[in-house]
Amino acid sequence: MIELLTEYMAPLMFLGLIIFLAIGYPAAFSLAAVGLFFGFIAIELGLIAPDFLGNLTYQLYSVLSNELLLAIPFFTFMGVILERSGLAEDLLEGFGQLFGGLRGGLSYAVIIVGAVLGAITGTVAASVIAMGLISLPIMTRYGYNVRHATGVIAASGTITQLIPPSLVLIVLADALGRSPGDMYIGATGASIVQVLLFMGWVFILSIIRPHYVPALPPEARTLRGWPLLVKCARGMIPSLALIFVVLGTIFLGLATPTEAGAMGVFGAMLLAWMNGRLTWKLTYSGMDQTMRLTAMVIFILLGARVFSLVFQGVGGGHWLEAMLTNLPGGVVGFLIFVNIFIFIIAFFLDFFEIAFIIVPLLAPVASALGIDLVWFGVMICANMQTSFMHPPFGFALFYLRGIAPKTVRTRDIYLGAIPWLCLQLILVGLLIAFPEMVTFFLDPTVDVDLDKIQITIPDAPGGGLGSPPAFDLNAPPSFGNAPPAGQPAQPAQPDLSQPPSFN
Repeated sequence: MIELLTEYMAPLMFLGLIIFLAIGYPAAFSLAAVGLFFGFIAIELGLIAPDFLGNLTYQLYSVLSNELLLAIPFFTFMGVILERSGLAEDLLEGFGQLFGGLRGGLSYAVIIVGAVLGAITGTVAASVIAMGLISLPIMTRYGYNVRHATGVIAASGTITQLIPPSLVLIVLADALGRSPGDMYIGATGASIVQVLLFMGWVFILSIIRPHYVPALPPEARTLRGWPLLVKCARGMIPSLALIFVVLGTIFLGLATPTEAGAMGVFGAMLLAWMNGRLTWKLTYSGMDQTMRLTAMVIFILLGARVFSLVFQGVGGGHWLEAMLTNLPGGVVGFLIFVNIFIFIIAFFLDFFEIAFIIVPLLAPVASALGIDLVWFGVMICANMQTSFMHPPFGFALFYLRGIAPKTVRTRDIYLGAIPWLCLQLILVGLLIAFPEMVTFFLDPTVDVDLDKIQITIPDAPGGGLGSPPAFDLNAPPSFGNAPPAGQPAQPAQPDLSQPPSFN
């Protein structure tokens, strides 16, 4: 029994964690409790030394001193402020009028505004709530199918998770040991493809189910010409300015994600003030939500470090690597297994828990298989989008249910999410088939062969390398008594007729 327990300590740890989470115990405390419990057992069995747990001090301090994680409260606070700043209203009204004459025009507007808000806020809740409050009543009023309307709003809000400056990309960058800037640049292509997939589905639906996505009647399109352009510009110019402040400064290397988040908070508060929405109540509400989310993230990360330290100490990393690297199909088999596993576990865990618990265990295996970790992180992020759209546990569906009128049935919200969930999975498949969607935007890695390096000495000004200096190694050095010019130096001859003097 003892030998069996010693041999299978790592899988037993993982099983114990799943049991705690299935019971419903908070993830942060489940991680810490399971880690410490199995850590004490491992000490008794002699698998780890008692001093090994002393590394917890350094692990926990590394979390609390990680400046990268400061970006989380900044982006969260910015998203809460922008949710009520009036920016979403201006964008949706302008683009709704611009595309209103097309079948599915309001859906196109929701997708584009969702992408723009995603590039500013970085939080799913802010995007889904803002667009749900504004666009859902309008879409239902003009005859849009309820399931399609709720689905496109929820899906467009989840684009925020993949579009920089996503909070998930920051967390994944920390878990994978990669630069957040590289993660942001790599996710650019994937997020563009995701937007095109969503718009392509609306176009297909406008052909096969035109009554689901009718065009706005002429009397509803009240803005034309210059007034319409001014309305669109009023929403887009502040949006583009904030996008540059948040993303442009990161891409150009002018600011870190933390610094860009701080500037984004200032820009969001300035925008809310210009629209007459900045109040003490709004500020306090934003600070309260930011505090709660940040505390949850930090506690989960602290618990994950406790679990990960003990898991690695009992050989869990080697056990996991041996199991996953021997899957049939090699790298492709590993990727298929990882995506299926994350898709299923996303029914029960949110994206922070997946990023802190699962990803650090998978990263060494991916690295051993030669997988680019930036591409691997973007692929996982695309898969983790589905955690927001899973009926019945998707958080985007919860947010939408909370702000949707009672006439909208919960069943319609769940069924409406399924086509968009399939589109997200199609994106994951495209990322596996075409890694260039991520790697194309990254700087190519330059491989240097040290055996082929040549060092060339530049020629002298007159041409050629000149004559090397001559050194006469036969003559001893002279210390102080230099001979006359032109006379060779003679070695000093000691006077042997007199005894040496030691005075």
